Amino acid sequence: MGSPSQTAPPFVHLAAHPLRWQLMTALARSDLRVRELVALLDQPQNLISYHLRLLRDGGLVTAARSSYDGRDSYYHLNVDSCAHALTATGAALHPALRPDNTTLAPLADVQQPPPTVLFVCTGNSARSPIAAAQLRRHTAGQVAAISAGSHPKSQLHPHAVRVLRDHFDVDIAGQQPRHLDTLTDRRFDYVITLCDKAREFCPDFADPAGRLHWSIPDPAAGGPDDYPAFVRTAADIDSRVRHLLPVLASTDAKELKP
Repeated sequence: MGSPSQTAPPFVHLAAHPLRWQLMTALARSDLRVRELVALLDQPQNLISYHLRLLRDGGLVTAARSSYDGRDSYYHLNVDSCAHALTATGAALHPALRPDNTTLAPLADVQQPPPTVLFVCTGNSARSPIAAAQLRRHTAGQVAAISAGSHPKSQLHPHAVRVLRDHFDVDIAGQQPRHLDTLTDRRFDYVITLCDKAREFCPDFADPAGRLHWSIPDPAAGGPDDYPAFVRTAADIDSRVRHLLPVLASTDAKELKP
């Protein structure tokens, strides 16, 4: 048997620091801005920024400019990167810790009544209907997933319909964008905004622990011919939806604090 390794895997060095772990835990629930992390963790902004930079350099966290206010950036936990890093860390400790299958398990043992999830963006023509369709697909209808917009378009974006049909075998062609005002009498377990602008104006349809934000750029911003942007957006949303499944399946998910 070889001698013990003297160097811990990079993930251990990054995640073991108490503040970096707090940052990762906060970003695991929702994309957040620096000032929100400062308030949430009660730490100086320069310290928060320093540790965010280390997490970004390590590939565990990404940042994107707000499409609503370009002076702000939203930070996002790269869950896939964390999963790969954790797998490599376990394998470095003992071969038995290398999983045979790292794919997330489907939602199981859903409580009755089923969870309700509302996805929100501005136009309700691309990001939010894609997210709702993906969640229904992954849960085989076990979750009541709908979408709405703060300023809905007259129809779904044709590329949103196309990307779901071509890459996920899902047909939403018959749907029409919905206004948030039509849901004022509804309550949801989770309300997830996918648009930085919509986040600022979304009413309180859920308890604070159920309000999440995914900062996803508008794929239509690149023009009518930028179909690849919709492919990237749909893949990003699909990844986020898969990572949402164990949260929805958790019996104490609603007790988590933002």
